[in-house]
Amino acid sequence: MSPMTNQGKTSAARLQRLDGSAVRVLVVDDEPNLTELLGMALRYEGWEVRAAATGMQAVRAAREFDPDAVVLDMMLPDFDGLEVLRRMRTDNPNVPVLFLTAKDAVEDRVSGLTAGGDDYVTKPFSLEEVVARVRALMRRTTMSVSSSDSVLVVGDLTLDEDSHEVYRAGEEIHLTATEFELLRYLMRNPRRVLSKAQILDRVWNYDFGGQANVVELYISYLRKKVDAGRDPMIHTMRGAGYVLRPAV
Repeated sequence: MSPMTNQGKTSAARLQRLDGSAVRVLVVDDEPNLTELLGMALRYEGWEVRAAATGMQAVRAAREFDPDAVVLDMMLPDFDGLEVLRRMRTDNPNVPVLFLTAKDAVEDRVSGLTAGGDDYVTKPFSLEEVVARVRALMRRTTMSVSSSDSVLVVGDLTLDEDSHEVYRAGEEIHLTATEFELLRYLMRNPRRVLSKAQILDRVWNYDFGGQANVVELYISYLRKKVDAGRDPMIHTMRGAGYVLRPAV
């Protein structure tokens, strides 16, 4: 694992809670050395960090600490990361979660994303990569800097970039941080066909190593929430990508 750079610290210094306090990150892993390294890297960014070594400790810490993001190992001594995620999300449904998975555990990555995780990194990883991804996740939450014209409207679908509220035909739609960012990108480009590569670059800020099916997965999540029981707005353009259009 490589050391942090001063450039990373400078860019992260602007990231804080809306009340001006330091952002909070919960790190969950049963390897003390790894937890210590992650904690040092995250504190270097000026963030407040709390660590947990078991699933039970993680759930308790999430309730007490109220984290803005969670770095969560898939394999824990008592129960796995998916169960930790499920329990945490009952108290804080919108907290972004970055999973840590074994290098070859493809099923863990898919399971984590399907269960509502927002991103993952595989071990071994660089500290810069973890910090960059945690920062990207938190920028999708209400800590994001918003413009004065914060409401996007496409047909009967509205998205408020300040409050993170989404409505279709007056009915509120609840989205995860990643689902919100994906919908925001689509709504900022209505009637424009966006390729999987463009979506990966804009929403996830990095290359998934050819695993563009994560885009298909999250598009399906959005369709279930935005289009379910209504005239569809999200369309697949075979061989080209996806497009958001007002319902006819």
